[in-house]
Amino acid sequence: MINLKTFMDENFLLSNQTAIELYHNYAKEMPIIDYHCHIDPKEIYENKKFSNITEAWLYGDHYKWRAMRSNGIDEKYITGDGSDYDKFLAWSKTIPMSIGNSLYHWTHLELQRFFGIYEPLDEDTAPMIWKKANEFLSGDGFSARDLILKSNVETICTTDDPIDTLEYHIKLKEDKSFNVNVLPTFRPDKGIEINLDGFVSWIKKLEQISEVTINNYDEFLQALDSRIRFFHSVGCRIADHGLDGAVVYAEVSKEEASAIFTKSLEGKTISSDEEKKYKTYTLIHVFKLYHELGWAMQLHIAALRSNNTKMLEKIGPNTGFDSINDESIAYPLSRLLDSVDRDNSLPKTILYTLNPKDNYVLGSMIGNFQGDGIGGKMQFGAAWWFNDNKDGMIEQMKALSNLGLLGRFVGMLTDSRSFLSYTRHEYFRRIACNLIGEWVENGEVPKNNKLLKRIVQGICYNNAKEYFGFEVK
Repeated sequence: MINLKTFMDENFLLSNQTAIELYHNYAKEMPIIDYHCHIDPKEIYENKKFSNITEAWLYGDHYKWRAMRSNGIDEKYITGDGSDYDKFLAWSKTIPMSIGNSLYHWTHLELQRFFGIYEPLDEDTAPMIWKKANEFLSGDGFSARDLILKSNVETICTTDDPIDTLEYHIKLKEDKSFNVNVLPTFRPDKGIEINLDGFVSWIKKLEQISEVTINNYDEFLQALDSRIRFFHSVGCRIADHGLDGAVVYAEVSKEEASAIFTKSLEGKTISSDEEKKYKTYTLIHVFKLYHELGWAMQLHIAALRSNNTKMLEKIGPNTGFDSINDESIAYPLSRLLDSVDRDNSLPKTILYTLNPKDNYVLGSMIGNFQGDGIGGKMQFGAAWWFNDNKDGMIEQMKALSNLGLLGRFVGMLTDSRSFLSYTRHEYFRRIACNLIGEWVENGEVPKNNKLLKRIVQGICYNNAKEYFGFEVK
C-alpha cells in the first residue's frame, strides 16, 4: 500500500530524505534578498494597512487575472467595479481549477504562512477564509512592514523609472525604525524604446527632473547619466532593462544615433533599422556607466507585451495580456555584450529569458563573458514570469548546472506587486533542495554536509549578498 503525502505539509515538495534535511537545516531560516520586485515604496513608507484579503491579494496581480479570465469570470470581478468580496469569491471559484499551476501552490502557501489557514480555498471554504484572513489584516501585525518582517526580508529592490523622485526611498533610508533596505532599481525602458508612444513626452519629463535642457542626443545622455548617479546616491546598485520584442544590435556611430534621436524629437518616423542603431548606442552607453559604478544589470528578454489591443485600450498595459516571444536572440545578444566587454566595461549581468527554448542559449552565453575575478559575474537568472513554476525552476537550474556553476547562482526573486509573495522564495528553496537531494541520493553528488550547506545557503542568500554588495541596514 502506498501512503499518500498530506497536502502541503512541512515536507511539501521534498521527496527524499536528503532534501528534507537540506531544506529544514540549511535553507528554511535564511534571510531573503528580493532583488527584483514591483512593490510600491510609498506603501512601505506609509506602512499600508489592507482593508481585506482582496486588496492584499488580487489588486494588480495580473497572474491571477489571467487565470480568472480563463475560468470564464466576467471582467467586472477581475479589474472592474465588482465588490472586493465578489472578486474574492471569483478567485475562490478559479483556484480549484488551477491545480498544477504555481498559483495553486502560492495561494495556499500564503494562506498558511501569513494566516495559519490550512484549508484549501474553494467556493465552500471561501466565506470562512474571507472572514479569518480579514480579521488578521484588520488587527495588529499585518501592515506592509509587518508582512516584510514576518518574511525575514533583509533587502528589497523596487523597479523605478529614471524620472521617479525616489522620495520614499530617501525617507525609508532615513527611517531608523525600519531595518530593511528598500533600494531603487534603475529601469530606463521608456528612454530606450524610441518608437513607443509617449517617448517625446517622457523626454520632457526627464528634462524637468534632471534639470538638463534636452535639445540633442548629448544632452539626453547627460540627463540619463545624472539620473543614474542620483539613483546611486540613494542606494541603487542594480539596473534593469526589458528587452522586449527582439534583442537588437547594429553597428552604429554616435553621429548616427544623434541624428536618429533628433529625428524622433521632430516627430518623424523612425525605421526599424534606425531603432536598432539608437537602442544599441544608448544601451552601450549606460552599460558602461553601470560598470563604472559597480552596479549589476538585469536584462529581461523575450516578453511579447500587450497582445490584446481591445483590452489594452480598455484597461491599459500590464493587465495580463502578455506572453512569450520567440525571436532569435543569440547573435544580437552576443554582439551587444561583446561590444561593451571589448572596452573592459561590461558590468555584472543577469540574463533572464521568458522563452525556455533559450535556456541553453543563455546558459552557454554567460560563459563567454565571465572573469574580472568575480565569481558568477555573468548570471543565468531565475525562472521568470511564465517559468517561475516547479518545472520551469527545475529546467532553469538544470540548464545552469549542465553548462555553468549552480553553486554561484544568485537565486530567486518575487517579481511581484504583493507583500504576500515572499513565500515564492520558500517555494524555490524547497524545489532547489529537492533537486540537489535527488542528485545526492542518486550518487551524483557526495553527501558532504559542508559542501551541501555551502551550495544551498549560497543559492538561498549568500551568493546574492556577495554579488550585489548591499549593506545591512
